[in-house]
Amino acid sequence: MRKTAYLALVVAVFQVIASHGAHAGQLDRLRVDSLGTVLLLVGPVAILATRRFPITSLAATLVATCVFMTLGYPYGPVFLSPVILLFKTVAEGRRKVAWIASAITAAYFLVYSTWLVDRPAAGAWHVLAIVAVMLLILAAGEVARFRREGRAEHARVAEEESRRQASEERLTMAQELHDVLAHNISLIHVQASTALHLLDDDPSQARPALTTIKAASKEVLGELRSVLNVLRDGAPRSPTAGLDRVGELIERSGMDVSLRQVGSRPLPSQVERAAYRIVQESLTNAARHAPGAKVNVRLEYLPAELVITVDDTGPTTPAVLSEEGSGNGIPGMRERASALGGTLVAGPTGTGFQVEARLPLPEETE
Repeated sequence: MRKTAYLALVVAVFQVIASHGAHAGQLDRLRVDSLGTVLLLVGPVAILATRRFPITSLAATLVATCVFMTLGYPYGPVFLSPVILLFKTVAEGRRKVAWIASAITAAYFLVYSTWLVDRPAAGAWHVLAIVAVMLLILAAGEVARFRREGRAEHARVAEEESRRQASEERLTMAQELHDVLAHNISLIHVQASTALHLLDDDPSQARPALTTIKAASKEVLGELRSVLNVLRDGAPRSPTAGLDRVGELIERSGMDVSLRQVGSRPLPSQVERAAYRIVQESLTNAARHAPGAKVNVRLEYLPAELVITVDDTGPTTPAVLSEEGSGNGIPGMRERASALGGTLVAGPTGTGFQVEARLPLPEETE
């Protein structure tokens, strides 16, 4: 608003002072008097009001300019206000209004230069110059409008991209929380059930189960803290787990799990995290649906992909947690694989169950 007020003041001073000076070179025109000064001030006042009344401000300025010319006042400085308002009208997107107003004004000057002045030829040159300037101003306004809309579109796209990234981060955190809680709570539940069963008959055997519960509860707290830290400003956004911790994961599971790795190579962080979570969720499903089973975990590092295979031999005791799952385990693993351009297949194999995920890897650089 302050810039608009400064602009209106500068235009008012220029139009009034310069119009008095212009009379010296146009002695056939009337000297600017009080009425002429009022007409010259209509434009600056309209500039002040253009934000609230853009069309009315433009119309008032053009009418005042036409009346100023018809009464015989000097050419020149009076055109500054119409030029500014026409430019602003086009630049702000009111193209139709600006072009119609320009056409009407040009028609007026054509009539004026042909029939209303003493020297029509001179008037014709004036109207041609005015039309040329009008077209130039309208073209400049179109360029400004195009650039303004381009900046607005760029800002809109950037905002949408920011929202999309924020949404993806929220989904990632939700998936992390699901995997962490599902695995560790299932493990705690299984070990707690084992401890309760053994507490009366064989208390010494309950100690390992209680130790596993303690470790799992500590692990879940650490994982939750790590995941939730991404909500804090300046918090590191590194993966919360990687394949280097699969051994710890297997030890905490309390199951008969064998691990085999074929090959080895550095992996991108997102692949590390996805692979760890797939193994974790597979072990969770085995603990929930196949207690007592022998589980085999195989990590095969191929040139173009990482193949993760987790299979079990089937339950040997009743599956106490088989009906308590969220139903999101396998779909969640499949989403992780798909997000990286990979695949995941899960299904029964004989008496057991198998999960096989293939995660694409970038080419190795020497």
